[in-house]
Amino acid sequence: MQSKDNTTMKQALNEREGFHVWWRLLRPHTLTASFVPVFVGTMIAFNEGPINWWLFLAMLIASILIQAATNMFNEYYDFVRGLDTDESVGIGGSIVRDGIAPKKIRNLAFAFYGISVILGIYICMASSWWIAAIGLVCMAFGYLYTGGPLPISYTPFGELFSGVLMGTVIIGITYFIQTGVLTAAMVWISIPITIFIGSINLSNNIRDRDGDELGGRKTIAVLMGRENSITLLAVLFIIAYGLTAILIILGILPILSIITFISTIKAREVLKKFRGKTEAIEMMPAMAATAKTNTFYGFLLGISLLIAELI
Repeated sequence: MQSKDNTTMKQALNEREGFHVWWRLLRPHTLTASFVPVFVGTMIAFNEGPINWWLFLAMLIASILIQAATNMFNEYYDFVRGLDTDESVGIGGSIVRDGIAPKKIRNLAFAFYGISVILGIYICMASSWWIAAIGLVCMAFGYLYTGGPLPISYTPFGELFSGVLMGTVIIGITYFIQTGVLTAAMVWISIPITIFIGSINLSNNIRDRDGDELGGRKTIAVLMGRENSITLLAVLFIIAYGLTAILIILGILPILSIITFISTIKAREVLKKFRGKTEAIEMMPAMAATAKTNTFYGFLLGISLLIAELI
Protein backbone atom coordinates (compact mmCIF):
# COMPACT_ATOMS: atom_id res chain seq x y z
CA MET A 1 0.00 0.00 0.00
CA GLN A 2 1.28 3.43 -0.87
CA SER A 3 1.97 5.87 1.93
CA LYS A 4 0.10 9.16 2.12
CA ASP A 5 3.30 11.09 1.29
CA ASN A 6 3.97 8.80 -1.67
CA THR A 7 0.47 9.33 -3.03
CA THR A 8 0.79 13.11 -2.56
CA MET A 9 4.04 13.19 -4.52
CA LYS A 10 2.52 11.12 -7.33
CA GLN A 11 -0.38 13.54 -7.52
CA ALA A 12 1.95 16.55 -7.49
CA LEU A 13 3.90 15.07 -10.41
CA ASN A 14 0.72 13.89 -12.19
CA GLU A 15 2.02 10.31 -12.24
CA ARG A 16 -0.71 7.95 -13.40
CA GLU A 17 -0.98 4.16 -13.27
CA GLY A 18 -0.96 1.50 -15.99
CA PHE A 19 1.00 2.15 -19.19
CA HIS A 20 2.04 5.55 -17.86
CA VAL A 21 4.31 3.82 -15.32
CA TRP A 22 6.41 2.28 -18.09
CA TRP A 23 6.25 5.40 -20.26
CA ARG A 24 7.72 7.47 -17.42
CA LEU A 25 10.45 4.88 -16.99
CA LEU A 26 11.67 5.70 -20.51
CA ARG A 27 11.97 9.38 -19.48
CA PRO A 28 10.51 10.46 -22.85
CA HIS A 29 11.70 14.08 -22.51
CA THR A 30 15.28 12.77 -22.89
CA LEU A 31 14.58 10.70 -26.01
CA THR A 32 14.89 13.79 -28.22
CA ALA A 33 18.61 13.48 -27.51
CA SER A 34 18.55 10.27 -29.56
CA PHE A 35 16.17 11.37 -32.34
CA VAL A 36 17.78 14.73 -33.16
CA PRO A 37 21.35 13.47 -33.91
CA VAL A 38 20.10 10.67 -36.18
CA PHE A 39 17.79 13.05 -38.03
CA VAL A 40 20.45 15.75 -38.44
CA GLY A 41 23.17 13.28 -39.45
CA THR A 42 20.87 11.80 -42.08
CA MET A 43 19.95 15.22 -43.45
CA ILE A 44 23.62 16.19 -43.72
CA ALA A 45 24.18 12.96 -45.67
CA PHE A 46 21.14 13.74 -47.84
CA ASN A 47 23.04 16.76 -49.13
CA GLU A 48 25.72 14.34 -50.36
CA GLY A 49 23.48 11.86 -52.18
CA PRO A 50 20.59 9.38 -51.86
CA ILE A 51 19.58 7.99 -48.46
CA ASN A 52 19.05 4.38 -47.41
CA TRP A 53 15.90 4.88 -45.34
CA TRP A 54 16.06 1.38 -43.84
CA LEU A 55 19.45 2.26 -42.39
CA PHE A 56 18.01 5.52 -41.09
CA LEU A 57 15.16 3.65 -39.38
CA ALA A 58 17.47 1.01 -37.88
CA MET A 59 19.84 3.68 -36.57
CA LEU A 60 16.97 5.72 -35.13
CA ILE A 61 15.43 2.77 -33.27
CA ALA A 62 18.81 1.57 -31.98
CA SER A 63 19.69 5.06 -30.74
CA ILE A 64 16.35 5.46 -28.95
CA LEU A 65 16.66 2.02 -27.34
CA ILE A 66 20.17 2.76 -26.08
CA GLN A 67 19.01 6.07 -24.61
CA ALA A 68 15.99 4.41 -22.97
CA ALA A 69 18.21 1.63 -21.57
CA THR A 70 20.61 4.24 -20.17
CA ASN A 71 17.66 5.88 -18.41
CA MET A 72 16.65 2.51 -16.94
CA PHE A 73 20.17 1.81 -15.68
CA ASN A 74 20.06 5.28 -14.13
CA GLU A 75 16.78 4.42 -12.39
CA TYR A 76 18.14 1.08 -11.16
CA TYR A 77 21.56 2.16 -9.89
CA ASP A 78 20.39 5.40 -8.29
CA PHE A 79 17.90 3.30 -6.32
CA VAL A 80 20.51 0.68 -5.40
CA ARG A 81 22.86 3.40 -4.16
CA GLY A 82 20.07 5.00 -2.12
CA LEU A 83 20.03 8.24 -4.09
CA ASP A 84 16.38 7.99 -5.17
CA THR A 85 13.51 8.12 -2.69
CA ASP A 86 9.74 8.41 -3.07
CA GLU A 87 10.23 12.19 -2.78
CA SER A 88 12.64 12.39 -5.74
CA VAL A 89 11.57 14.28 -8.86
CA GLY A 90 12.89 14.01 -12.39
CA ILE A 91 13.00 10.22 -12.26
CA GLY A 92 10.63 7.62 -13.65
CA GLY A 93 9.61 6.71 -10.10
CA SER A 94 8.80 3.18 -11.22
CA ILE A 95 10.75 1.63 -8.35
CA VAL A 96 10.32 4.05 -5.46
CA ARG A 97 6.71 5.09 -6.11
CA ASP A 98 5.20 2.35 -8.29
CA GLY A 99 6.83 -0.69 -6.72
CA ILE A 100 8.30 -2.21 -9.89
CA ALA A 101 11.01 -4.75 -9.01
CA PRO A 102 14.45 -3.16 -9.56
CA LYS A 103 15.86 -6.27 -11.29
CA LYS A 104 12.96 -6.22 -13.76
CA ILE A 105 13.98 -2.70 -14.83
CA ARG A 106 17.65 -3.67 -15.08
CA ASN A 107 16.80 -6.75 -17.17
CA LEU A 108 14.56 -4.70 -19.46
CA ALA A 109 17.48 -2.33 -20.04
CA PHE A 110 19.69 -5.26 -21.06
CA ALA A 111 16.92 -6.49 -23.36
CA PHE A 112 16.85 -3.08 -25.06
CA TYR A 113 20.61 -3.36 -25.48
CA GLY A 114 20.12 -6.80 -27.04
CA ILE A 115 17.69 -5.46 -29.63
CA SER A 116 20.12 -2.62 -30.36
CA VAL A 117 22.88 -5.17 -31.01
CA ILE A 118 20.69 -6.98 -33.55
CA LEU A 119 19.96 -3.70 -35.31
CA GLY A 120 23.65 -2.86 -35.12
CA ILE A 121 24.56 -6.09 -36.92
CA TYR A 122 22.25 -5.10 -39.77
CA ILE A 123 23.77 -1.61 -39.87
CA CYS A 124 27.31 -3.05 -39.94
CA MET A 125 26.44 -5.52 -42.70
CA ALA A 126 25.14 -2.62 -44.79
CA SER A 127 28.03 -0.26 -44.05
CA SER A 128 31.16 -1.14 -42.04
CA TRP A 129 32.03 -3.41 -39.11
CA TRP A 130 33.95 -0.53 -37.54
CA ILE A 131 30.53 0.73 -36.49
CA ALA A 132 30.24 -2.28 -34.17
CA ALA A 133 33.24 -1.18 -32.10
CA ILE A 134 31.94 2.38 -31.82
CA GLY A 135 28.44 1.18 -30.99
CA LEU A 136 29.75 -1.09 -28.22
CA VAL A 137 31.70 1.81 -26.74
CA CYS A 138 28.53 3.95 -26.74
CA MET A 139 26.59 1.16 -25.01
CA ALA A 140 29.37 0.71 -22.46
CA PHE A 141 29.33 4.40 -21.58
CA GLY A 142 25.54 4.25 -21.36
CA TYR A 143 25.88 1.56 -18.71
CA LEU A 144 28.83 3.20 -16.95
CA TYR A 145 26.97 6.50 -16.72
CA THR A 146 25.37 5.24 -13.50
CA GLY A 147 26.77 1.69 -13.27
CA GLY A 148 30.26 0.47 -12.44
CA PRO A 149 32.60 1.38 -9.57
CA LEU A 150 32.86 5.09 -10.53
CA PRO A 151 29.69 6.21 -12.33
CA ILE A 152 30.21 9.05 -14.80
CA SER A 153 27.09 10.74 -13.41
CA TYR A 154 28.91 11.17 -10.08
CA THR A 155 31.66 13.25 -11.73
CA PRO A 156 31.79 16.67 -13.47
CA PHE A 157 32.07 14.91 -16.84
CA GLY A 158 28.49 13.76 -17.33
CA GLU A 159 27.61 16.66 -19.62
CA LEU A 160 30.75 16.14 -21.72
CA PHE A 161 30.24 12.41 -22.21
CA SER A 162 26.51 12.62 -22.92
CA GLY A 163 26.94 15.57 -25.29
CA VAL A 164 29.82 14.13 -27.32
CA LEU A 165 28.54 10.55 -27.48
CA MET A 166 24.92 11.41 -28.24
CA GLY A 167 25.86 14.41 -30.36
CA THR A 168 28.98 14.30 -32.51
CA VAL A 169 29.48 10.52 -32.30
CA ILE A 170 25.90 9.55 -33.20
CA ILE A 171 25.74 12.19 -35.95
CA GLY A 172 29.07 10.89 -37.23
CA ILE A 173 27.89 7.26 -37.27
CA THR A 174 24.61 8.21 -38.94
CA TYR A 175 26.43 10.24 -41.59
CA PHE A 176 29.06 7.55 -42.16
CA ILE A 177 26.65 4.66 -42.70
CA GLN A 178 24.97 6.69 -45.45
CA THR A 179 28.07 8.13 -47.16
CA GLY A 180 31.00 5.92 -46.17
CA VAL A 181 33.09 8.96 -45.19
CA LEU A 182 33.49 11.56 -42.46
CA THR A 183 34.00 15.26 -43.16
CA ALA A 184 35.11 18.32 -41.22
CA ALA A 185 31.85 20.07 -42.16
CA MET A 186 29.83 17.28 -40.55
CA VAL A 187 31.85 17.61 -37.34
CA TRP A 188 31.36 21.39 -37.18
CA ILE A 189 27.61 21.08 -37.79
CA SER A 190 27.39 18.51 -34.99
CA ILE A 191 28.90 20.75 -32.31
CA PRO A 192 25.80 22.88 -31.53
CA ILE A 193 23.77 19.66 -31.21
CA THR A 194 26.44 18.31 -28.86
CA ILE A 195 26.15 21.47 -26.76
CA PHE A 196 22.36 21.29 -26.57
CA ILE A 197 22.40 17.60 -25.57
CA GLY A 198 24.99 18.31 -22.90
CA SER A 199 22.76 21.17 -21.75
CA ILE A 200 19.90 18.73 -21.14
CA ASN A 201 22.19 16.89 -18.75
CA LEU A 202 23.31 20.15 -17.14
CA SER A 203 19.69 21.23 -16.63
CA ASN A 204 18.94 17.87 -15.04
CA ASN A 205 21.86 18.33 -12.65
CA ILE A 206 20.89 21.92 -11.82
CA ARG A 207 17.44 20.70 -10.84
CA ASP A 208 18.85 17.80 -8.79
CA ARG A 209 21.77 19.73 -7.30
CA ASP A 210 20.77 19.56 -3.63
CA GLY A 211 19.92 15.85 -3.68
CA ASP A 212 23.06 15.05 -5.68
CA GLU A 213 25.22 16.89 -3.16
CA LEU A 214 23.72 14.88 -0.32
CA GLY A 215 24.23 11.70 -2.34
CA GLY A 216 27.92 12.40 -2.83
CA ARG A 217 27.84 13.37 -6.51
CA LYS A 218 30.36 15.92 -7.78
CA THR A 219 28.49 17.24 -10.80
CA ILE A 220 29.17 20.64 -12.36
CA ALA A 221 26.07 22.00 -10.62
CA VAL A 222 27.30 20.74 -7.23
CA LEU A 223 30.80 22.16 -7.73
CA MET A 224 29.76 25.52 -9.24
CA GLY A 225 26.53 26.14 -7.37
CA ARG A 226 23.07 26.53 -8.87
CA GLU A 227 23.21 30.17 -9.99
CA ASN A 228 26.66 29.85 -11.58
CA SER A 229 25.51 26.70 -13.35
CA ILE A 230 22.51 28.54 -14.78
CA THR A 231 24.89 31.22 -16.04
CA LEU A 232 27.03 28.48 -17.61
CA LEU A 233 23.92 27.13 -19.30
CA ALA A 234 23.26 30.57 -20.78
CA VAL A 235 26.87 30.76 -22.04
CA LEU A 236 26.52 27.34 -23.70
CA PHE A 237 23.36 28.49 -25.48
CA ILE A 238 25.18 31.63 -26.72
CA ILE A 239 28.09 29.52 -28.01
CA ALA A 240 25.74 27.10 -29.80
CA TYR A 241 23.80 29.84 -31.57
CA GLY A 242 26.95 31.86 -32.24
CA LEU A 243 28.61 28.87 -33.91
CA THR A 244 25.46 28.29 -35.96
CA ALA A 245 25.64 31.87 -37.22
CA ILE A 246 29.32 31.44 -38.13
CA LEU A 247 28.60 28.19 -40.02
CA ILE A 248 25.87 29.98 -42.00
CA ILE A 249 28.17 32.91 -42.82
CA LEU A 250 30.92 30.52 -43.96
CA GLY A 251 28.48 28.61 -46.14
CA ILE A 252 28.90 25.34 -44.24
CA LEU A 253 25.22 25.57 -43.38
CA PRO A 254 22.65 26.91 -45.87
CA ILE A 255 21.21 30.37 -45.31
CA LEU A 256 17.88 28.70 -44.60
CA SER A 257 19.39 27.34 -41.37
CA ILE A 258 18.70 30.77 -39.90
CA ILE A 259 15.31 29.31 -38.97
CA THR A 260 17.07 27.48 -36.11
CA PHE A 261 17.12 30.80 -34.25
CA ILE A 262 13.39 30.44 -33.70
CA SER A 263 14.38 27.98 -30.97
CA THR A 264 15.96 30.83 -28.99
CA ILE A 265 12.44 31.44 -27.70
CA LYS A 266 12.66 28.16 -25.80
CA ALA A 267 16.26 28.80 -24.76
CA ARG A 268 15.27 32.08 -23.10
CA GLU A 269 12.36 30.29 -21.45
CA VAL A 270 14.78 27.79 -19.89
CA LEU A 271 16.78 30.52 -18.17
CA LYS A 272 13.67 32.39 -17.06
CA LYS A 273 12.17 29.24 -15.52
CA PHE A 274 15.40 28.40 -13.67
CA ARG A 275 16.18 31.80 -12.16
CA GLY A 276 15.02 32.25 -8.60
CA LYS A 277 13.90 28.64 -8.15
CA THR A 278 15.25 26.50 -5.32
CA GLU A 279 12.97 23.45 -5.20
CA ALA A 280 13.47 20.59 -7.65
CA ILE A 281 9.78 20.35 -8.47
CA GLU A 282 9.74 24.09 -9.33
CA MET A 283 12.49 23.53 -11.90
CA MET A 284 10.74 20.73 -13.78
CA PRO A 285 9.35 23.17 -16.42
CA ALA A 286 12.89 24.50 -17.03
CA MET A 287 14.17 20.97 -17.55
CA ALA A 288 11.37 20.25 -20.04
CA ALA A 289 12.09 23.51 -21.87
CA THR A 290 15.75 22.54 -22.26
CA ALA A 291 14.77 19.29 -23.97
CA LYS A 292 12.38 21.24 -26.22
CA THR A 293 15.16 23.68 -27.14
CA ASN A 294 17.26 20.76 -28.37
CA THR A 295 14.28 19.30 -30.23
CA PHE A 296 13.28 22.55 -31.94
CA TYR A 297 16.84 23.46 -32.87
CA GLY A 298 17.63 19.98 -34.24
CA PHE A 299 14.35 19.62 -36.09
CA LEU A 300 14.65 23.07 -37.69
CA LEU A 301 18.30 22.42 -38.60
CA GLY A 302 17.41 19.11 -40.24
CA ILE A 303 14.48 20.65 -42.11
CA SER A 304 16.68 23.50 -43.37
CA LEU A 305 19.18 20.97 -44.75
CA LEU A 306 16.39 18.94 -46.33
CA ILE A 307 14.77 21.93 -48.04
CA ALA A 308 18.14 23.35 -49.14
CA GLU A 309 18.88 20.09 -50.95
CA LEU A 310 15.41 19.81 -52.51
CA ILE A 311 15.49 23.32 -53.96
